[in-house]
Amino acid sequence: MKKTMTFALIAFGTAALAHGGVKDKDVMARMEVMKAIGDQVKVIGTMAKGERAFDADAANAALAELAVHSAKIAPSFEKPAQDPKSEALPIIWEQWDDFAALAADSETTASALAGTITSEADLRPALGRIAGTCKACHSTYRE
Repeated sequence: MKKTMTFALIAFGTAALAHGGVKDKDVMARMEVMKAIGDQVKVIGTMAKGERAFDADAANAALAELAVHSAKIAPSFEKPAQDPKSEALPIIWEQWDDFAALAADSETTASALAGTITSEADLRPALGRIAGTCKACHSTYRE
């Protein structure tokens, strides 16, 4: 579980650094979607790590926002735009159906979890499920 949580925080924490110098507007748009997702994962992750006070409303709001932004993943990748700063692999467009299904799984998982956080004990399992959806996609479709 700890590895999964660390993966999620590192993956999304480095996303902000990658945005500098992006020239393709479509790539920038999808990077912004991923950054928005990362921001929500960070809310939950910092609570789970005890770096931020537990707030059930904030955690549930983060999950709801995560679902909203996750719904934008596949549409933001429909155009196979490339940029040297992009970490998206071309295999996305070769295996579009699988990629889109994994993106939908992220949205479905976040939607199902939104509203379920009632105690600190709920954070780690929720974060683990979210990180699992991220890792499932990133392990194949991201550098």
